[in-house]
Amino acid sequence: MIQFDSRKIKKGDTFVAIKGLTVDGNNYVDDAVKKGAIKVYKNSNPTQLGKLVSDYFGDPSSKIKIIGVTGTKGKTTTCHLIHHILTENGKKTGLISSISTQGFHTTTPDIITLNKTLSDFVKNGYEYVVLEVSSHGIDQGRIAGIKFDISVLTNLAPEHLDYHKTFKEYKRIKMLFVNSVKFRVFSPKTTKLKILEGDFNNLNAETAIEVVQELGISNKDAIKAIKAFKLPSGRLEEIKNNKGFRIFVDFAHTPDSLEAVLKYLKSITKGRLISVFGCAGERDPHKRPKMGRISTNNADLSIFTAEDPRSEDILKILKQIEKEAVNKKYLSIPERGEAISYALSFAKKGDVIGVFGKGHEKSMNLDGVHELLWSDQEVVKKLLKK
Repeated sequence: MIQFDSRKIKKGDTFVAIKGLTVDGNNYVDDAVKKGAIKVYKNSNPTQLGKLVSDYFGDPSSKIKIIGVTGTKGKTTTCHLIHHILTENGKKTGLISSISTQGFHTTTPDIITLNKTLSDFVKNGYEYVVLEVSSHGIDQGRIAGIKFDISVLTNLAPEHLDYHKTFKEYKRIKMLFVNSVKFRVFSPKTTKLKILEGDFNNLNAETAIEVVQELGISNKDAIKAIKAFKLPSGRLEEIKNNKGFRIFVDFAHTPDSLEAVLKYLKSITKGRLISVFGCAGERDPHKRPKMGRISTNNADLSIFTAEDPRSEDILKILKQIEKEAVNKKYLSIPERGEAISYALSFAKKGDVIGVFGKGHEKSMNLDGVHELLWSDQEVVKKLLKK
């Protein structure tokens, strides 16, 4: 087996030493050899690793059609839509997304896991794979050597600037992947589709239709399939209750996505709209005041709270969110469970509560080290029972 993490080396393995963002694999060559590595590649890069891993697994990406979906928002939903349409039309299709892989805060798996998964799909007779591609995944070589048949770009807006530093660089990385593929699909700016909840989801649906048409699925068959589509976990996911108000959990964690979902929820709200969200620690701090402004502009009450503060002071994060909040229609409650509890106690018949930022995620990082089990959906359900 090929490994780039010396801790995973077993007798007979090959170790590929790569210098990463925080750790240099070249410093662990001796450790790898002591653990039984029989071959070592020093001073390697992600491209070399990708080639070695691909060869090891028999070049699986050349034996199956791969659709890669990237963008700032809508990636996961678009992936699931494409997968659903193909599956409903009798095509054996694999799916690798931030939800299907169940990773902690990761979208695109590492190059070894990815090739192994593709190899398994090939062995099991799959025709297609839909792969969610993140900017981190592109930049860190997690898709190095993967042969894509179609690339999809949903949209572009400033995101992950803590990592990429500038929007220009973030855009460059995204387009590096998109333009490396022969057939490209770009999401439209507007749509007349009214199949799913929210204009943003119908834009994703129209994008998926264009992709599957290239693969031989008719527009009629694609739309028929979408009518039976259920949005992925944490994407406008409604938590049913008998209290007379509605509760939605959504992954919205950027200014654009928060504004889009709040405007949609406002359009279906008979009473007041209550927004509960936070901004992640050790991530782009510039979006925090923007999101505070967007929430207070669109919701009747905004509750700012924790969303993976990591090693940052949660009170400092909340102060930054409050910076551009308007009309004093907000309060800050650091503990996320307490914030959700307050929203539920505040809500009355006809109101709508939106809990944003975590979506499908099953953990939360409060100290920069440990992942604690957390689910917005489960917290809401438990509080409703009380």
